[in-house]
Amino acid sequence: MAVCARLCGVGQSRRCRRRQGPNQQGPGSDSDMDEEEEERIVGQRQGDVSGRGLDSGSAVTAGPSDACEYGSSRVNRGGFLSRARTGPQHPQTLAELPPELLVEILSLLPGTTLPNVALVCKTFRQILNTETVWRRRCIEEFGMKEDLRKMEVGQVSSRDIYVKLLHPYRHILGLWQPDIGPYGGLLNVMVDGLFIIGWMYLPPHDPCVDDPMRRRPLFRVHLWESKKATVECMYGHKGPHKGDVQTVKKDEFSTKCNQTDHHRMPGGRQEEFRTWLEEEWGRTLEEIFHEHMQELILMKFIYTSQYDNCLTYRRIYLPPTMPSDLLQPGLFKGTYGSHGLEIVMLSFHGNSARATKLTGDPNVPAGQLTLDVDLTRPIILPDLEQQRKIEELSRLVLGIHEEVQREAEQRGQGTSSTVSGAAVGACGGANSAEKMDADHGASSDNCQSGPSSSSSPPDTQPFVLPLGVIARNEVYPRTCRKCFYGTGLIAGHGFTSPERTPGLFVQFDEDRFGFIWLELKSFSLYSRLTDHLPHARAPNMERFEAMLHNMQSWTS
Repeated sequence: MAVCARLCGVGQSRRCRRRQGPNQQGPGSDSDMDEEEEERIVGQRQGDVSGRGLDSGSAVTAGPSDACEYGSSRVNRGGFLSRARTGPQHPQTLAELPPELLVEILSLLPGTTLPNVALVCKTFRQILNTETVWRRRCIEEFGMKEDLRKMEVGQVSSRDIYVKLLHPYRHILGLWQPDIGPYGGLLNVMVDGLFIIGWMYLPPHDPCVDDPMRRRPLFRVHLWESKKATVECMYGHKGPHKGDVQTVKKDEFSTKCNQTDHHRMPGGRQEEFRTWLEEEWGRTLEEIFHEHMQELILMKFIYTSQYDNCLTYRRIYLPPTMPSDLLQPGLFKGTYGSHGLEIVMLSFHGNSARATKLTGDPNVPAGQLTLDVDLTRPIILPDLEQQRKIEELSRLVLGIHEEVQREAEQRGQGTSSTVSGAAVGACGGANSAEKMDADHGASSDNCQSGPSSSSSPPDTQPFVLPLGVIARNEVYPRTCRKCFYGTGLIAGHGFTSPERTPGLFVQFDEDRFGFIWLELKSFSLYSRLTDHLPHARAPNMERFEAMLHNMQSWTS
């Protein structure tokens, strides 16, 4: 028994056949290998063999009627291992273990190593022909929840699913941002049932920021019609049709539709626009009374529909989580005035919190840093009566804004006048606070401390928007946890004359925050995106920072 445990790594909680007494039936095993598979591994069933004990010193016997040959050992369904009279009392190699133990062992290995394991010997090659091994790899590596036995009955094996579908297309799983000019987007490629599907995530209809995300399939890959992976375009209203997926380079791939006529509608562009408007905004053009908003909607339709689902995607990661984070980083839906709802990524970088756009608009495109919050500069709100006055809020925020600008100017002057620059360099003096850059809070704690206040802010405090501040959501939280000084990025059409303008960052709870744009007298409410997004975590902070830098360069 000890030898068996050393060879196969199966303890008392597993099914170990050497620990059973003579003629005892083994309990249920953790392995889900079918009996038919076991028989196929070990060969054709042998004739009835009368139950006889082994030579002296052997502790186990074979069952009377269901034993079958396997190398130098005999295996039966009852769970007994017997050796030939001239064979060793204990297995000397892995190949001499019972097949069900070998299946249990080999199914723990990564699927990418199994082809090399099959080259070791004939026994291993036979074991790796079983569905149990590949079924387990599909479930554990790719999270398949479908009952794969149903597919195996349909002549598509778990091995085919792994080798011809999941493994070749594993590089496109995860989160991606499509290259659609300033609009961007969020694509989640995931294993969905027996398919690999690329889902485009769309924000809920404006201004319902707390509603769940909407999903639209853009393409899928499957093995249904043949044992070769088939790519289908899902864009349009005529059902799946021929498409293609190409890996351009690392962390980038492209899709192509081979039948773009499936995207056209009988009523021409007018019918396509009405259908798109209903899906995108949940209303008709006649229901949108704001003329500027109508122009923005029409512009987006013309720009995005020209691609016909022939797009290039670049990989994006979810931000890493640190214990010191103000709240859990992630993806949020936020209101952006006439542009509707947009998706941002909230991440933490030392003493600053940053929100980067994943979807954008003609003014501030996707990939840009929409919010930059200085966590070393908290703001304690006055009573509700004073909060209603925009002048009082402006006084608090602009006072800190002027202080930040003075400190930035002093650091800039110190950098140019100091020869050694050692002290200034330690404080991050090389980073001059230009209006377009506004990376406040990147310096160390020794150089930039929070406001000197003897009283700490309460856990929650009442909150109300000042009079004159426009909010898309009439219903918003009336209590908040913390408030901080921050800046928001604004620009003219075509991302002209961009500048960072001061504002107030408000944390309501773990899943919602807001930002008051003082110059625009506007309020944006953000709500967390709660969808499950597998294969999306950043390997480390360095990779995530590089991804953010590249994302901004795509749309700059």
